[in-house]
Amino acid sequence: MKKIIAITLLILFIDQFSKIYIKTHFYLGESVNVLGLSWFKLTFVENPGMAYGLHFGGLWGKYALILLRVILAIGMVVLFKKWLKEGASNYLIIPMAMIFAGAIGNVFDGIFYGVIFDSGTFYDVASERWIDYGGVSKLTQIGHGYSDLMKGCVVDMLHFPLVDMTWPDWVPLFGGNKIEFFKYIFNVADSSITVGALFLYIFRKKAFPNGLDF
Repeated sequence: MKKIIAITLLILFIDQFSKIYIKTHFYLGESVNVLGLSWFKLTFVENPGMAYGLHFGGLWGKYALILLRVILAIGMVVLFKKWLKEGASNYLIIPMAMIFAGAIGNVFDGIFYGVIFDSGTFYDVASERWIDYGGVSKLTQIGHGYSDLMKGCVVDMLHFPLVDMTWPDWVPLFGGNKIEFFKYIFNVADSSITVGALFLYIFRKKAFPNGLDF
């Protein structure tokens, strides 16, 4: 259990530190190259939904997503106790701890960021859409935030546009169109979930030597 706690706390610290730094030093949409590299940027965006900027269902979709994440996190705690009791290997425990930490990191944003920051992307009931904001946010006293509990947005900043070009006009069908890969912007929590899941898939036979057994 100590290993799970250590991995979770380490990832959560890096995740929240990076998010708070970006939100309190960048304005929404600001983008800078890291070490002068055009293919590695810090680009500040906020999203109300899932990993990599995906979202659905407006405010109720957000509530459902937060609730689902909380239920999954509780379920993982139960599984951790079961696996540790059975002597599960690190091939299972470590990637699952990474997935757990990533889920908790994004849940924290969604639940609390609306009440601990003075500005942020908020949901407008009248227009039924999320509204951007201007300026740089500041941490504020709880209860004086820009929104309510469970109405905060996830902070994303990691951007790797490995390919960023415009097709020549003479290219059939695609001429003049811009192509960008990888265009999605994500955060440390998303990365932790993705790497953990990938690690689990690659070493699935060692993680589950007797097959999937929950």
